[in-house]
Amino acid sequence: MDTFTVRVAGGRPSVDARRNSLITSPLLLEEPIRLASILEHSHYHRTVPCLTKIVGTVGGNSKTVEQLSALLEAGMTAARFDFSVNDQENHQETHDNLRAAMKKTHRMCATVYDTHGPEITIFNSSNASVTMTAGSTVVLSGDKDHPVTAQALPLACPELAKAVKQGDEIFVGRYLFTGSETTSVWLKVEEVKGDDIVCTVTNTAELQGDFFTVHAAQVDTDMPILSKVDERHLSTWGVRCLPHIIFLSFTRNAEDIRYARKYLASLGKLSQAFIFAKIESIQGLRKIDEILAEADGLVLGRGDLGIDLPAEKVFLMQKVAIFKANMAGKPCVISRVVDTMTDTPRPTRAEATDVANAVLDGVDAIMLGAETLRGLYPTETVSTVRLICSEAEKAYNQELYFKKAVKEASDSMSELEAMASSAVKTAEKVHAAAIVVFTSSGRMARLVSKYKPSMPVLTLVIPRLFVQQLRWTVQGEFPAHMCCLMRGLIPMMATPKSLEQSDGSSNETVLKEAILQGQRMGVLRKHDRVVVVQKLGDSVVVRVEEALPYS
Repeated sequence: MDTFTVRVAGGRPSVDARRNSLITSPLLLEEPIRLASILEHSHYHRTVPCLTKIVGTVGGNSKTVEQLSALLEAGMTAARFDFSVNDQENHQETHDNLRAAMKKTHRMCATVYDTHGPEITIFNSSNASVTMTAGSTVVLSGDKDHPVTAQALPLACPELAKAVKQGDEIFVGRYLFTGSETTSVWLKVEEVKGDDIVCTVTNTAELQGDFFTVHAAQVDTDMPILSKVDERHLSTWGVRCLPHIIFLSFTRNAEDIRYARKYLASLGKLSQAFIFAKIESIQGLRKIDEILAEADGLVLGRGDLGIDLPAEKVFLMQKVAIFKANMAGKPCVISRVVDTMTDTPRPTRAEATDVANAVLDGVDAIMLGAETLRGLYPTETVSTVRLICSEAEKAYNQELYFKKAVKEASDSMSELEAMASSAVKTAEKVHAAAIVVFTSSGRMARLVSKYKPSMPVLTLVIPRLFVQQLRWTVQGEFPAHMCCLMRGLIPMMATPKSLEQSDGSSNETVLKEAILQGQRMGVLRKHDRVVVVQKLGDSVVVRVEEALPYS
């Protein structure tokens, strides 16, 4: 019989705890692991979410109330509306159905607007396949009305024609959406004639679909960060639907963030939306430090970055970017993880390992694209990713990460962050089942999430009342939904009724409701320890409570 040993990072020293430690407690990854823990079935509780969040792209095959409800129950915490595809009418219908699905399942879900930005596309109105042959010549034409043929592709992007030079490589195809190299082609620039780019085809492929993505490897362009299409959609659909988070595609520098924030400020309540910088090019990667200082979060668009970077550098980029986001206390999202599940019910070994490694690197959320948008197995994909994340979280070395985070922040740590880190350390020491955080802006919850506690964080968002021109408004919805993309946070909105019933200073009634909700979700059991983080007057208090069996 094979004998393996493992040291549990935490866990109560009882016989049952030792026997079940591989399931209920995080493991130090560098320790040996029992073979039995690998061979046994994963313990999967449908009501308890994994700490890592899952963003699903909705529309297409994930559009009806029933389909969206299934995704929410499978573990989707944020719904991405990609305005590079589908029209506004389709997105509106999907959004309305999502609201109905949230009401039906009683699950909170953030809505994300993903901008088109300075993305370059070729539209194939005929939808006919085009065979490109290696060694042949093709012109990226400046005439947008030119039909799509093997000899000419209508690009109509003078900015790209000005930026490229002889020898540059240009990618055209559907790889960013299908993961199939047989439907994408690499072109080598031979010369530029005005707005026309003359290229040589380097590989034989068949271009398919109604549009193709164009990406010039390591070529800088100065196209506006918000396209005219984005401004039109944000000023109409955005104002109506109020997405909580904006993914700013192809962010290149901090000025792009400031420009987008200034534009949102002109759109009323949409100014409350959080902006995540989507790093998809070398331009953005070079300025990642200034971008992180300005943005509310980070998205690693690995599809486009995988074109700009050599294959052997992609993993290093991911680790560095996630670490920088972690140390800044900003949520980090990665894309392009289980592409094959668009057409198959199981991921490849490499894809499963990729998801797990992202969790071990410290990522906050995994983003699914075609897998849920037009895949054959959208619900199964979310469930599979959730299971992989849950297993990886058990192996996450929280103790080692905590020491690194404290060391990095020691010179500039604020009093609020000091209390947040103390709360996480206390929770780990007393083996708390959960942390409960009271917050209005969400800042304290985000600081707690920064230190990656191994237990869920019940985030009680207390609405703030504002008066403007004799009109009262309540704010809190946007910070609550921001938590849907931060590792470990489970947001809950306190109701005005619960606030009226509380004693004002301690909010004990609100705390009891949160613990009761945690018990209903399966996060808490009676007599579990809970660490509470709460602001009383000008002070922040951290205390340990017992989860009593409320009814």
